[in-house]
Amino acid sequence: MLARVAGNIYWMARYLERAEDMARLINVNANLTLDLPKGLSPIWGQLVAITGAGEGYEGDLEERSVLKFLISDTSSHVSIFSSLANARENARTIRDVIPREVWETINTTYLHAKDHSQQALTKRGRYPFLHEIITQCQNIAGTLSGTLNHDAGYTFLKIGRSLERADMTSRIIDTRSANLVPDATMTKATYDNLQWMSVLKSLTGYQMYRREMQVRIQRQDVLRFLIQSKVFPRAIARCMSELEFSLDSLPNHENTLLVVHRVKRQLDNMDISKLKQAELQTAMDQLQIGFAQIHDEVTNAYFGAPSQTQSQSQEVA
Repeated sequence: MLARVAGNIYWMARYLERAEDMARLINVNANLTLDLPKGLSPIWGQLVAITGAGEGYEGDLEERSVLKFLISDTSSHVSIFSSLANARENARTIRDVIPREVWETINTTYLHAKDHSQQALTKRGRYPFLHEIITQCQNIAGTLSGTLNHDAGYTFLKIGRSLERADMTSRIIDTRSANLVPDATMTKATYDNLQWMSVLKSLTGYQMYRREMQVRIQRQDVLRFLIQSKVFPRAIARCMSELEFSLDSLPNHENTLLVVHRVKRQLDNMDISKLKQAELQTAMDQLQIGFAQIHDEVTNAYFGAPSQTQSQSQEVA
């Protein structure tokens, strides 16, 4: 497979996953206002922090400014619109490789975002817009799984998607595990329940957590589920296993697998019960460095320099 084609498939998968993840994250944050006591609202600035774009963000941290930056801002490389535009451009260059239905859905979703992203800045228009983005990204993922040949191209798609998921999960844990709302006046039990339910829902993990862990929502169990679960698709350990399996089927994988194995050892050796907040954030930072190294090794082994010009996962990984 040509390096250009492999790189475009990889990046298409990452950008589609990024658009879906950001839409869900915004939606969950907005829905928090329904659960919080009157007078309290979620910290919208946390969403900017999750993307790693905080230093380049020049707006205020009020709801509308943050939403514009994360949804419709064409100059923001982390916005939903930019992610869809980049996914579309990568898909356009490989239209002869991917199923026609996939290209048409990506193009339609991009045009929908282009025409309706301003409506998403209003409370009334936000949910329909975000729901459409999430649904169409999931439709694309399902169509690719069911219609694209499961050859090297599909392997690079899985690598891109798994790495993007692992990165987003680590960032959400890193940021959302801190204060969810300013100066919360709720009881600790109520606050913790809302906080960790929000983290799970941001990663579509609430129902699967209840099914696998079979315990009430609490910090230690949520972290163990999202970091070390071998079966939840967005758990970091599961994403690393997917990467390992995918890379093993490709040639020239030795250096990349060394990094993946190192990250897996970090996960296996992580004692969740002993991780206080500062230690948790340090652990997530170390994982993100590992994800960045995996990306670099994949790029060097399979894509060459052109792929490096695209926007790495958020800012670093």
